[in-house]
Amino acid sequence: MRDPGLPSLDQLRVFIAVIDHGGFAAAARALHRTQSVISYTVANLEDQLNVELLDRSKRRPVLTEAGKALLADARAVSLKVDSMRSRAKALSAGLEAEVSLVVDVMYSTCQLVRILHAFQKEFPTVTMRLHTEGLGAVTEQVMKRECQIGISGWMPGMPDTIERQACGFVTMVPVAGPQHPLAQIKGIVPTAILREHIQLVLTDRSTLTKGQDFGVLALRDWRLGDLSSKHALLRSGIGWGNMPLEHVQGDIDAGRLVRLEINEGKAFSFPLYVIHRGDEEPGPAGKWLIRQFLELSNADGASDELPKMEHSPGIFTGLQEPTPRPMQ
Repeated sequence: MRDPGLPSLDQLRVFIAVIDHGGFAAAARALHRTQSVISYTVANLEDQLNVELLDRSKRRPVLTEAGKALLADARAVSLKVDSMRSRAKALSAGLEAEVSLVVDVMYSTCQLVRILHAFQKEFPTVTMRLHTEGLGAVTEQVMKRECQIGISGWMPGMPDTIERQACGFVTMVPVAGPQHPLAQIKGIVPTAILREHIQLVLTDRSTLTKGQDFGVLALRDWRLGDLSSKHALLRSGIGWGNMPLEHVQGDIDAGRLVRLEINEGKAFSFPLYVIHRGDEEPGPAGKWLIRQFLELSNADGASDELPKMEHSPGIFTGLQEPTPRPMQ
């Protein structure tokens, strides 16, 4: 048997497109080529590699066992080439004109302000485009190239094209207004009673995690579009919910909110990550910004030593990834 030949980058990308778009015709439309050219290119790739990649006996082409194994290699090669081209573009172009950043609503406002003040001083000519989102919407904006850099909470099934680095955590606590019935209970609130009261949770505007409930314990819940609305309704006594401790510590100290003790724990850690597309190299200002998030988390000890908190299977602590679902 002859040794495999050397496939071209174009052949690999056509092969990937056929799988990603569900067939030769769809790949042809996506790549603006004829279907015959797509089919011919894949056939040539199979001849080069001396293996059958697709089973064409069905209505839609299906990956063979060899095709499944080699598809991962094809994706890796394509991503590496895109990354090299992006790095070369950043090096040749110099400083970028603007940086777009999307930050999870749970991230510390104080830390974000500190970093952006430093960014303004370091890069006075670079425009900052700042967005705030929750749950999977942060990753989605980076995936769609609407933002170059994201500060994201944990989410299941992080896409392979996303590079991520841990940058600390947020301490989340369950709270309710002082007039709320749950706030009148001394000691641990039984789960059965907890479920009888409205839980306030954030709405996920992302298609990546659409339809997934993250830590919803109550039988009835109200879905809210932003953290400030949730905060206001919690203080008004409409329901109970989980909030970043930094956002509500002043209210707890002043008696405007009460920390609840529930069976799932008094508090839990919400891990955070700096993310960007692996096939697009950030420019000098973007790299500097990423370093600031990482260095600030290390300076605060957030990444190295997380507090030990009470937890159950629905809660997660430290850098352990949650199973099955973190609380909102």
